Amino acid sequence: MTPDYKGDYQELVDEISELLGAPATLENRNFELIAFGAYDVEGDLDPSALDPVRTRSILTRRSTAAVRHWFEGFGITRATGPVRIPPTPEAGVYRGRICLPVRHRGVVLGYVWLLDYDPGPSEQQLAAAMRVTGRIGALLADEAQHGADLTRELRAVLTAEPGWQRDMAVAELRTALGVRADGPHTVVCVAPWPSADPEDAPSVRTLPGATALCMVPWGTAEHCLAVLVRLRSTDTPTPAVSAATRLLDRAGAGGGGARVAAGVAGARLGLAQLGTAWTEAVAAARAAAAEPRLGPVAQWASIGPFRLLTALPARAAHDPAVGVLLSPAHRELARTAEVYLDCAGQAGRTAAELGIHRQTLYYRLSRVEQLTGLDLDDGEDRLLLHMALKAARL
Repeated sequence: MTPDYKGDYQELVDEISELLGAPATLENRNFELIAFGAYDVEGDLDPSALDPVRTRSILTRRSTAAVRHWFEGFGITRATGPVRIPPTPEAGVYRGRICLPVRHRGVVLGYVWLLDYDPGPSEQQLAAAMRVTGRIGALLADEAQHGADLTRELRAVLTAEPGWQRDMAVAELRTALGVRADGPHTVVCVAPWPSADPEDAPSVRTLPGATALCMVPWGTAEHCLAVLVRLRSTDTPTPAVSAATRLLDRAGAGGGGARVAAGVAGARLGLAQLGTAWTEAVAAARAAAAEPRLGPVAQWASIGPFRLLTALPARAAHDPAVGVLLSPAHRELARTAEVYLDCAGQAGRTAAELGIHRQTLYYRLSRVEQLTGLDLDDGEDRLLLHMALKAARL
């Protein structure tokens, strides 16, 4: 049975809040919010007590890289006891902080924070609170190990060959998840993820409904992020879309030049079709990247012809008749042909969409026919051209 980490953390944070007479917050070492105490001390519920840094941490459940770097400058990553941090209004820190490092076997795994106050907690109170952080550290280490197991098992499923290898990997993941494995699930793919370092991956705790998360190779040099999301029902994909949106925000904040997109697979009961669901999530992410109107979060059920196009091998886009049209010199002609075919061959709609005169449209279409040898009055030629143009963007 999976431990109730969230409830355990909340109890321990509430215990520290009671010990110190002030509301405490718990963050992991990446400054992602885990729990915060609701202890009511006069003044702390005053909105002026919630400086921008504390407000952002509670509302968004994480702090910015700049805030993290600023706090780490006070030596909290190396400290073994409480660290007092003075107020610094120019950094958005209007109230001083007391940081209690959370360590396990010498490794810092998180931080307990509270607003400093006058006269502040005694040394005896702080010592008692540090003993509680030791219990939190053991819990974080246990959860990290459990999360590592789930990461390994999920990656094994998504990278295994179809057949007995994938069946075995699914069985291992089902065992690791316990009773949660039998409920409705879907998979999210975010690609390309801006970093290949697992330390830069977000915690599943910050994603609504997320059960497990892992990085998977994407192309030759990049990675994508895969998330297994449990749903309330198979017809309610909201948690998956919400998780995908948060991940895109995180990816955008991490920089990188590539356009990042996300795909959401169709929902399933249980894990038996997890491999197929991953194929759908990858296809939807590719479609969202190729066709901006579908994204930035595309659901498999909504990508239309891309459900078929993404299943084709990459070489399918290089049809000899269309190849010349895909050269950079003919980009405008290719765009014209695709919009014309998207508009079901209606010249008026196409000209309006492109913002050109009809005569210009007719001239461009005749050039397309000359270059490709295709007849745009022939249904099969039009189908071939339409598929090749869209597949080329995948």
